[in-house]
Amino acid sequence: MRFPRYAPRLALLLVVLTGCAAATGGESPEAPGQPAVGDEPTRTPTSRLPSSEPLDPSRTWVVLLGTGTPGAEPDRFGPSTAVVAGGTAYLIDAGPGVVRRASAGAMVTGLQALNAPNLRVAFLTHLHSDHTLGYPDLILSPWVLGRAAPLAVYGPPGLEAMTAALLEAYREDIRVRVEGPERLRRDLLAVETHEIAPGLIYEDPVMRVEAFAVPHGTWDVAFGFKLTTADRTIVISGDTGPFDGLAEIAAGADVLIHEAYGAEGLRQREPETQRYHGTFHTSAIKVGEIAARAGVGMVILHHQLHLAGGTPEEMVEEVRLSFDGEVIYGRDLDAF
Repeated sequence: MRFPRYAPRLALLLVVLTGCAAATGGESPEAPGQPAVGDEPTRTPTSRLPSSEPLDPSRTWVVLLGTGTPGAEPDRFGPSTAVVAGGTAYLIDAGPGVVRRASAGAMVTGLQALNAPNLRVAFLTHLHSDHTLGYPDLILSPWVLGRAAPLAVYGPPGLEAMTAALLEAYREDIRVRVEGPERLRRDLLAVETHEIAPGLIYEDPVMRVEAFAVPHGTWDVAFGFKLTTADRTIVISGDTGPFDGLAEIAAGADVLIHEAYGAEGLRQREPETQRYHGTFHTSAIKVGEIAARAGVGMVILHHQLHLAGGTPEEMVEEVRLSFDGEVIYGRDLDAF
């Protein structure tokens, strides 16, 4: 069952308006050096009326903080999804703008767990730059703004080295904030890193998170995640090539959040681009087949690649070729 999207407060309008510029052409979002992918239609966020009632914090919510790709689309921030349950925001990936997008999400939904000082648990599907450029932001900004506990991060091998390098890169900033007039606590900047393998990777009184390996092109290790609470099961594909095993993993899930590209658009591209995206990513047609076999309640598309000017409606229809459940073309700050 789909949870209705929450209408934002008037205060959010300034946030939204700053990101409503039209998407421009450029290099292929996932294949540097490839010819332009074609002009993607402008996707200005739909106007919504303000509401005085926040979302019910006793339920589990999915909030799309960022649905973008490496393409510099002003209205789509970098890939990041929050699953909010029991007063905690569990972040999956940390694309560019993640902390500000979470703050906007708190304004839209009324879920205080998304406020910057409360961001303290994150899971990284893989270490591609578009999924991790917001990681230093996630480490540092909530600390500066008063996070009261260290950040805990779960991700693939390489996470510990990346974290250590980022803390070293910001060494002088950290020194000044700790030793200068701010007098921030260095111990609260500590990052608890956990390099993971497939299986159960996290459990607390309200959330259980399982990781599963996915084939993402030439990456040695990439993951998707299955998150289970008392009222919902949510599966997030991560970036993945076609993966039939996902149907078994996602069997009976309430929500499948899956990346996708338009299959018809890819057929119009040069062979090199077809090989690249066919290996690193999954067509909307294939997503529909997986969702149908899994019997999920809802499909939410995110990290959408339009490779030859295809529309959101066309991508949704490709999923519906096999899947007759609800299909949502995800947009930043949607909540379900």
